[in-house]
Amino acid sequence: MVAEQKDTKVVLTKPFSLGSGSVSDPAYGAPSLLKRVLTLFKNVRLGSDLTKFQLPPMFNIPKSQLQCYGESVYSTGLDMLSRCNSGESPLERFTSVVAWSISTTRPSPFGIAPYNPILGETHHVSKGNLHVLLEQVSHNPPVSALHATDEKENIEMIWCQQPVPRFRGTSVEAQVLGKRQLKLLNHGETYEMNSPNLFIRILPVPGVDWVGNVNIKCLENGLVAKLSYRSSLFGGHGRYIRGQILDSSSTKVLYEVYGHWDSIVQVKDTNNGKEREIYNAKEVISELQAPIVKDAKSVWPTESGVVWGELSQAILNKEWEKAREAKQAVEERQRNMSRERETQGLYTWTPKNFVVSYSKEAGWECSPIHKLVPPAPIIAQ
Repeated sequence: MVAEQKDTKVVLTKPFSLGSGSVSDPAYGAPSLLKRVLTLFKNVRLGSDLTKFQLPPMFNIPKSQLQCYGESVYSTGLDMLSRCNSGESPLERFTSVVAWSISTTRPSPFGIAPYNPILGETHHVSKGNLHVLLEQVSHNPPVSALHATDEKENIEMIWCQQPVPRFRGTSVEAQVLGKRQLKLLNHGETYEMNSPNLFIRILPVPGVDWVGNVNIKCLENGLVAKLSYRSSLFGGHGRYIRGQILDSSSTKVLYEVYGHWDSIVQVKDTNNGKEREIYNAKEVISELQAPIVKDAKSVWPTESGVVWGELSQAILNKEWEKAREAKQAVEERQRNMSRERETQGLYTWTPKNFVVSYSKEAGWECSPIHKLVPPAPIIAQ
């Protein structure tokens, strides 16, 4: 979807969803890309941090990583957040939060990746009463902050995320550092959780999956979920999720959690053995559509779809020389801005929408400046 904003294009593409995982294009299939992917890493050492690793445009999805984070919150076929809020008991609400957390896990394509966001880049989208705002608050290391509010449901969400990708020889694993908070303010409940790691398997069978442990806890009622995301070495339907929901005060297991995060996830009540479905990926993340621009004049110049608009359009048109020039132009603008700040003695970047701090003990903390996120000129469908 392309909208005109004066002389600037706002380019928005479909989010990752079941059955696609990216912009549908046979040229992006794993077999045709495997050889080229291997050549990218031929001079990279084992264990290397790939944060600063630059991909040529042919290996880019026409969207920023900032947009990918936002899509996992606002691009859904069902209103999972309202379900979290409407639960009558703490356990019912907690189980819905577990399902919502699983819904933020999205399929990713092999061999291509989103752009690394530039410092100060933003992404501002609304879906119904949910308003979502993201900002790239640090470039080195890359740190993204998210703030989302739904005034009608009285829900608030705060994320702070730092991907750390490392080369493992036959794979790349991106650890996603940082904390996610979901606040159900009507109930006085705050839920904290982390993200699984993105695992890119090059050999023996190319593929992309989510792996690792996710812990979810409610600070007020003591309920805890311990989930494990697992992958199959040889591909196939191996996107397993296993775990438990328990009462931390008694360590009693209340539910067993099991299934596949890209299909069905169920829970089993340990008291009576009854099983029920809590998440259906087909209902939530299939056939998702690109957002639309409702008010082009109100789109910020820092919006992802503007910053990368020319590059994204060139990739969609497969104009690779034009794409290379557009990507270089974005990167050069960022370097010029950095040099300009240094000449002015401004060595610390100040985000517009967040207060950011870092400590070895807590890591990165991103606190929103404003209580509510305003309605956005871009609307999720």
